[in-house]
This record gives sequence, C-alpha cells and structure tokens, in this order.
Amino acid sequence: MRATVFPSQLSGTVMAPPSKSHFIRLVAAAMLAGGESKIYHPSSCDDARAMLGIAGEMGAKVTFHEDHIRILGNPVFSGKRTFHCGESGLAARLMIAIGSLFDDEVTITGEGTLPKRKLGNIASPLQQLGARLLSDALTLPLRFSGPVRGGTVVVDGSESSQFVSGLLMAMPLANEDTVLVVENLKSRPYLDLTLEVLNSFGITIHHEEYRRFFIRGNQRFQPADIRTEGDWSGGAFLLVAGAINGNLRITGLDVKSRQADRAILDALKSAGADVAIENQDIIVKSGKLKAFGFDATHSPDLFPPLAVLAAHCEGISVLRGADRLINKESNRAGALLEELGKMNVNINIQQNEMTIAGGKSRGNHLSSYSDHRMVMAAAVMAFNASGETTIGQAECVNKSWPEFFKTMSAAGADISINI
Repeated sequence: MRATVFPSQLSGTVMAPPSKSHFIRLVAAAMLAGGESKIYHPSSCDDARAMLGIAGEMGAKVTFHEDHIRILGNPVFSGKRTFHCGESGLAARLMIAIGSLFDDEVTITGEGTLPKRKLGNIASPLQQLGARLLSDALTLPLRFSGPVRGGTVVVDGSESSQFVSGLLMAMPLANEDTVLVVENLKSRPYLDLTLEVLNSFGITIHHEEYRRFFIRGNQRFQPADIRTEGDWSGGAFLLVAGAINGNLRITGLDVKSRQADRAILDALKSAGADVAIENQDIIVKSGKLKAFGFDATHSPDLFPPLAVLAAHCEGISVLRGADRLINKESNRAGALLEELGKMNVNINIQQNEMTIAGGKSRGNHLSSYSDHRMVMAAAVMAFNASGETTIGQAECVNKSWPEFFKTMSAAGADISINI
C-alpha cells in the first residue's frame, strides 16, 4: 500500500488508539488467571491479535463483544507447545518467560522483521532459573524447556525491559520464591505498567529501587475487569501534528498513565508548544516552537515523533538515547536520518545523541522500512511540507494503529491511499 500525503491543516476532536503495550499485558495476565476476565476498549492492531492468538494457544477461551473481550483462562503448563508472536517483540519476550514454566519443549516463533531482531540478554537468566536452551542462536524461532524453579537471578536490562516484564509475570507462578536482580535498567516506566497490571490481577511483587524484585512463588492470578488505556505512543503523533500544523482536541489519554511515552508532554512543553489539559482532554495548537533537549532513553518509541517536532523548531534540538533505536522494527536512527533527510531535515548522529536542525521541509518519496512508527512520522512531517509526500509499504501501521490514516483524515488531513 502506498500513501500520498499532502500539506494539511488539522482541526477537531480525535481519539487516541488503545495502547497495544497495555493491552498485550492485560491479555497475558488474563490468560494466566483461572476464571473469566473482561477487557474493555480492546486493541485491534496486528500485535494485539497476535497476543490473543497466543492466549488461545495457551488454552484460554477468547470471545468478542461490542465494547470488550472476555478471556476465560485455564493455564496448564505441560506438554510441547509452539507460540506464534507475529511481529510483536513484546509478546515474544513475555512468552519466552511464561513459556519457561512449561515442563516440556516450547518454541517461540515470529514473522516479518521479528526473527531478525535480537531478543536481548535472555540466555543466562533462563539458565540460572533452571531452563534449558535448545536453540543455538538467540533469535526466533527459539526453542527451550523448563520448568523454571525460582531462586536468585541476575538480568541485564540495558537492551530491553520487556523480558524483565515477562519474568515479573511468570515467576509468581513458579514453585519457589524468586529474587530478581536487574542491572542497567532502561525503560523503567514499562516495568511500572507491568507491575500495575499484575496488581490488578492479584499478584504482589515488592522491589528496592527497581534493582531487586522480591517475587513470592505459588501465587495465583485472579480474574479482573479492566479497561485498556489510550496509547501515548500513537497519541504522541497526534500531539505533534497539532503542535506543528493544527488545532486538535485529543481524547482517550490518561495524563496519570504509567506509560513511558506520556513524557511527550514534557518535550512539547520544552519546545514551547501551546498545550492545555481540560478535564480528560488535551488541546494542542500550532505556534512558534523553539529548539529543545530531551532524553528518550526510557521512552525510545518517542524518537520518531520527537524528530518531527524538532524539525519544526527554531534552532538545533538534541535528543539523547539514540542507541536504543537499533533493535526496533527498523534501525530507527538510520531510518530517520535517511528519510527525514530526503525532506530537507538536517540530522546528525554522534554516539548516543541525535541533533536535528529546524527548517522548511519538502515532500519526497519515502520508504517506511516496514516500520509502523516511520510511516506515522513521515505522514506528520508531510502535513507541513511543501509538495506531496509518498510513503511506501504504509500498511505496516496495522502493527499498532490500523485506523491511523482514517483518524488523520477525519481531522482534515489530505491523504490518498493506493492499494
């Protein structure tokens, strides 16, 4: 699918999509509970569908209703299993940990770009807990066997917090207590989100400054009725679109959310954007923007919308945490450098810092790198560029936000889609 985006002035009220990050965690917890859970405002993106498929593979019964889904969990950790994670890195890393509870061989598979992505530092923790790795390479498909037993385990959290989240979900079901020691943690807010979900499903975990987690074994997940939060990762593009070329009222985002990408509000404030919070809505209007500095180490998914924001600021903005971008759906540091460069944006990357000079952008023919966030970044850039912009393989937005183009069009964006 090719999307052609023309300069556009955005206005009106738009709703942020459901958070796939929150939803995937909710589905994982619900499938581990013995009983029926209800999840309202469910996500329909590809990653969410992959996690619902996993729930079915785990033996849970999933039924769809008008405004919610019901998941009847009945977890049994025996037998040889294969879990298909689509392109979801979060689902894969959660299921590596949860799959280690099984007493037989488990295979975690994926598709698209996921088998090419590094899984992070998972081998040593699994082995410390008593699992056996059966694959030579630490990429998908990954084969291993359990069951893990608990004990003290050290995990390096420098590449991703997702596997740490998986262990936080799995180890309460182990037969023994676990002390999880996390070193070099990045993306701490995502652990807060995991802990919040676990608490909602009756699981208790204590920690000391996110360095040592004390996990009592033989706990049981309790069913819950819960609503999926609005997605700050997708909402960030709406906020930036309003700040550079619009007047938008954005609904569905919780300003008290544990999601890491809520930090976009801090970046917008630093850039001098016209942002106001009214009841549960966020109102953002275009205006003069100034260069800003921002550390996105704990919120790397913000880099694409932050780069677009910086390209519209007067002066040179500095974004830190660029080393977190290599192991995403694409090498986002290189992708932003290349594709925004085609639009006359001057980007420089030195070690962990990305500098972006503001200026007038122009339309061009862009590649998506099959990366949903690169499509969104290119589209929002195009709203304020001269001429038209075409984006190849734009269908990859389905990974996290299938309604992205529809939502933008409803706000006044001039977009043509060619299948």
